[in-house]
Amino acid sequence: PVQLLRRRWLIVDGDEKAQEVEGEGVIGEQPVIEPQQSYSYTSGTVLSTRVGCMQGHYQMQTNDGQTFNADIEPFTLAQPNALH
Repeated sequence: PVQLLRRRWLIVDGDEKAQEVEGEGVIGEQPVIEPQQSYSYTSGTVLSTRVGCMQGHYQMQTNDGQTFNADIEPFTLAQPNALH
């Protein structure tokens, strides 16, 4: 198993205004994820534009105490119907 310890996000709005967010766990949790299992959560952010993007990583820890970053590639944030 691995445990999600921390998160770090770079959030960029449509005007290229960047905001960094980091902290312990996600939504108040530091979940332990067993092999062949998954974990999901819902969260949000406030953008001053209709579209933006975010990327970052989760810091994970293995059973033997080793840590590694699980990178999250950039993905689009958009208000409903903003991209149509």
